[in-house]
Amino acid sequence: MKIKTFGVVGAGQMGSGIAQVAAFPGGLEIFISDVSGEPLQKGIATISRNLNRLVAKQKLTADQKDDCLRRITTTTAIEEMERADFVVEAVSEVESLKIDIFRKLDTICRPEAILATNTSSIPITRIAAATRRPDRVLGMHFMNPVPAMRLVEIIRGLATAGETYDTTVELAKQFGKVPVESSDFPGFISNRILLPMINEAVYALFEGVGSAKAIDDVMVLGMNHPMGPLALADLIGLDTCLSILSVLYEGFGDPKYRPCPLLRKYVDAGYLGRKSGKGFYDYGNE
Repeated sequence: MKIKTFGVVGAGQMGSGIAQVAAFPGGLEIFISDVSGEPLQKGIATISRNLNRLVAKQKLTADQKDDCLRRITTTTAIEEMERADFVVEAVSEVESLKIDIFRKLDTICRPEAILATNTSSIPITRIAAATRRPDRVLGMHFMNPVPAMRLVEIIRGLATAGETYDTTVELAKQFGKVPVESSDFPGFISNRILLPMINEAVYALFEGVGSAKAIDDVMVLGMNHPMGPLALADLIGLDTCLSILSVLYEGFGDPKYRPCPLLRKYVDAGYLGRKSGKGFYDYGNE
C-alpha cells in the first residue's frame, strides 16, 4: 500500500516529532489534530525550530523547509483524519483515552487506512479489539526525541495483517528510521528493559543509596550511558514512566515491576520532569 497522506493525533513532543520526520525525510502530506489550538501552535513552532537547525547544518535548504511546513495541516477536528492513508495516535499513555480515539478513528477513516499507536507499553491487541479493523492496527513506537532517535519498534497485534506490517516497516524506513519488530507483550522490548532500570534507580534514591547526581554519574561514567536513568526519566516524563511501570506490573503480576513509592509521590506532587520544570532535577532556569 502506497502512503501519501499521513495523520498524527496529538501535537505534543512525540506527535510533533513524528509529524516532522513524516515531512522530512518522509515527504508526505500531513494532518495533525489536537483538542485545542495551543498544542498545535507549540507543535508547529517546535517543528519549525528543528527544521531551521537542519537548514543551519546544510542538511536542508530554506525552500525545502518551507515546503515541509506547507505540507503540514493542523486541525482541532479529528474528523480531518478521513483524508489520511495512515494515522498514528500519539496522545498521553492512558489506555482509556487511546481506545476512545481508536473507536473514533475507526468510524472516521477509510476502511483501507492503517491505524497505528505510539503507545510505550499498552498491548496492541487490546487497542485493536476496539475497532472493526484489527487487521489494520499495529504499534509504531517511536523513541524520544523522534527526529534524533533511529529506532522504531513495530508491534503486531494478534490480528495484524502481513500487508499492514510490511507497509509500516517501509514507512519507517522512508522516515529515515530503523524498524525493529517486537512481540505484543506489555512494554514490548524497549520499556520492558528500560523502565525496570529507571525504577531501580528511583529505589536507590528513595533508599538513600546515593544522590540523584551520584546515581546518574555512576551510570554515565561507569556504564557509558549517554544519560543517567534519573535524568532520562525526567526527559521521558515521570507520569509516563509511572504509567508504563503500572502496565508492566498489572500485565505480568510480577513484583519486580512495582513502581517505587517515591516515583508515585513525585507524580502526585506534579513533579513530572522537564515538562513541568521539576522532577529529580530542577529545570526552572531552562
